[in-house]
Amino acid sequence: MEKLHIPVLLSEVLAGLDPKSGESYLDLTAGYGGHASEILAVTQNYKDSVLVDRDDFAINHLKSKFPSDITIMHQDFYSAVLQLFECGKTFDMILADFGVSSPQLDQGERGFSFKYEAPLDMRMDRRQKLTAADVINKYSERELAELFVKYGEEQKGSAAMFARVIVHHRPITTTKQLADLIQTRIHGYFRHHPATKVFQAVRIEVNKELEQIEQTLPIIPKLLKENGRVGIITFHSLEDRLVKDYFKEASSYGEESELTIITKKPVIADEHELVINPRARSAKLRIAKRN
Repeated sequence: MEKLHIPVLLSEVLAGLDPKSGESYLDLTAGYGGHASEILAVTQNYKDSVLVDRDDFAINHLKSKFPSDITIMHQDFYSAVLQLFECGKTFDMILADFGVSSPQLDQGERGFSFKYEAPLDMRMDRRQKLTAADVINKYSERELAELFVKYGEEQKGSAAMFARVIVHHRPITTTKQLADLIQTRIHGYFRHHPATKVFQAVRIEVNKELEQIEQTLPIIPKLLKENGRVGIITFHSLEDRLVKDYFKEASSYGEESELTIITKKPVIADEHELVINPRARSAKLRIAKRN
């Protein structure tokens, strides 16, 4: 599994967070520990560091990978920051790598990708009840169309057509069934599979990804020590816009500002990384510092 996971923008994260020996670290989306391994190799401070993930596959991997004195939390990142804040915890560095992970995409049975025939699932946390099948088969035609526009950034006309054909062909139970149904309604050449935006929208809805980000961002400065650094990686414009706008707001109050923006523009992958890890193409890193 570790070979399947290449931490995105790793050198840029290390340069931006600038870890030092003894510093504490919070990883809100630790995944398979790619970023955490490199940062903790510098700090060597495991007992004051925390790794968070809501995916049980990732949690099991983290427990086998890191020393027992590090805290590992099997929670979504919003629940985790609330708990840490209530406990009065603060950190020198915080990292969040939002979006679906490569291992989740590559585990066909998880239902994140239409490349594999699998049940419509898409849950990052398999303990939750809501699945992609629930969204596709229970939401109204209007709700689906609005979802595809809001979270898939689909055109209204296409969103309405996709919602209509889905409702008329229910029940839909597998990823391939859904993807093929959408593809049959689209003609001509497309750079990306026509179901890409629909899958993105459903995944975001199932995991409440944007809601979680919106709720989490205002708490992050409260978890940072003075001069503490936060790095956030996003993978599509909806996520990046939330981070960009929050950083701008949190740094706009002069001496009263909670944050100072370090990266005036988002950091993106260089050509060398894109050759090794094509999925890094859409990644953007923004870094800020606690005042």
